[in-house]
Amino acid sequence: MEAVTAKKEWRGGADLMGLVALSLGAGCVVGLVASAFRMSLDWADQRRILLLEWAGGTPWWGVVIVVLACALAAAIAAWLVERFSPDSAGSGIPHVESVLQHDVPIAPGRLIPVKFVGGVLAIGSGFALGREGPSVQIGATLGHEIGRWLGWRTVDCRSLLAAGAGAGLATAFNAPIGGSVFVLEELVRRFDTRIAIVTFGASTGAIVVSRLLLGAAPEFAVAGVVEPSLRVMPAFLLLGLVMGGLGVAYNKLIVGMLNATDSVKGVPRWMKASVVGLIIGIVAVCWPRAVGGGEVLTREALHWQSGAGSVGGTAVFALAGLFLIRFLLGPLSYAAQTPGGLFAPLLAVGAQAGVLCALGWNAVCHGVVPSAEVDPAAMGIVAMVGLFAAVVRAPLTGIVLVSEMTVGMTLLLPMIGVCVGAMLVPT
Repeated sequence: MEAVTAKKEWRGGADLMGLVALSLGAGCVVGLVASAFRMSLDWADQRRILLLEWAGGTPWWGVVIVVLACALAAAIAAWLVERFSPDSAGSGIPHVESVLQHDVPIAPGRLIPVKFVGGVLAIGSGFALGREGPSVQIGATLGHEIGRWLGWRTVDCRSLLAAGAGAGLATAFNAPIGGSVFVLEELVRRFDTRIAIVTFGASTGAIVVSRLLLGAAPEFAVAGVVEPSLRVMPAFLLLGLVMGGLGVAYNKLIVGMLNATDSVKGVPRWMKASVVGLIIGIVAVCWPRAVGGGEVLTREALHWQSGAGSVGGTAVFALAGLFLIRFLLGPLSYAAQTPGGLFAPLLAVGAQAGVLCALGWNAVCHGVVPSAEVDPAAMGIVAMVGLFAAVVRAPLTGIVLVSEMTVGMTLLLPMIGVCVGAMLVPT
């Protein structure tokens, strides 16, 4: 009975044409705010890099200042969450999903500045968190608030909430179709014509604004990737099983670290976050490339054969070291419960794992079955989808997002194949 009632509610409300027109306007607002968030993160990343360079030319006290700065930024971000908007902790996507399923109330509008500022402080200080989580939750809250301010019915405000979430993800990754698929597959978990139309409208408005401000270039475009031949498909099917196993381990690590921080009673959230910030600061000083959202690492991994990488042993060990650090750093950062998402760090880990698997596969095949060797860039792209499917359990969203970000439309068949194993192992 509840499912039937919810379905009717989603189809009710104001005239669809008016709602779509409103969704376009709301999407433009979401695109503006989410683009400002991305630009703020870029600014914060540049300041962190400059600070690390400065510390490298100073005595020991310069390093101490950098580490303490990371801890302070994390503490402020966590304090903002705890003091003003507890719903803004972490990614925020599970909260949006719970709101759409009528499990929790909608967060008040003050979530928006807390999520924005807290996200810039945490991610900008080096936490291995993604911009998409804050963008989704900010977009969802903005969409709902715009509908409420204009006096629209509750059912239509919820539709705008879902559409705003999709527009936020679309802006975060420059992936308009991926944002819409994400809403249907992950947030509302069914296909609804009304929601789909409104979400496409909001994503359209958001992408128009974001591309005017940020440009239209895909996030991780990789030139020269061709469709793999059928004789190498076993490699991608095996990759799916590997990504499924990594996904299980990654999820267990996230849950374990969250439980570990929750088990420490009587300690304020800001103090726990500051300890994580100290660790992040130490890692940043020792290996600056290992911290942050991970977009640069993803780009470097996917360009392994086109000049940004090397097949030399030292470079392979460096890539493996980055993979291990990022595999641990993402769950650790998330356990601090400062604003920040899981998707971008997850894609970086997936790309690195895929390239490493390709190098290992090619080493085995070299001299024995050279025709079975695979393109590391192609396997890195497909592995991003596999790990996303294994951890998030949203294979369609993963396929569309990665295809849009990498312009990897020639890899749809191996993407589907890798999702089979990646979804099978955790089941």
